[in-house]
Amino acid sequence: MKRKVKNGLMAGFIFGILDIIPMFFMDFKNASIAITGAFINRFAIGLLIFVSEFGISGWIKGIIIGTLLSLPDALITGVYSPIIGIGILGGIILGYLSDKLNRT
Repeated sequence: MKRKVKNGLMAGFIFGILDIIPMFFMDFKNASIAITGAFINRFAIGLLIFVSEFGISGWIKGIIIGTLLSLPDALITGVYSPIIGIGILGGIILGYLSDKLNRT
């Protein structure tokens, strides 16, 4: 379990950083709040994919978690495709990696 948490923290941090980098070059209201929220969301996706056990393939688990955690942000902002799309794509990649890295 310790390895899953460590891997999840690392995956979430990396996914969060990669997701917010483009946001520094955008101009929008409340940028610091939006960037912080986006980082927390993507961090949570990475962490939860690695520590949860659904009994299904990792990439499918990634789609589920990525979609569910991205939906609230998409609904609040009204920006659906990029938010949900990145959540799903990141979920698939991290789900695949969780299968590979979490093997005992």
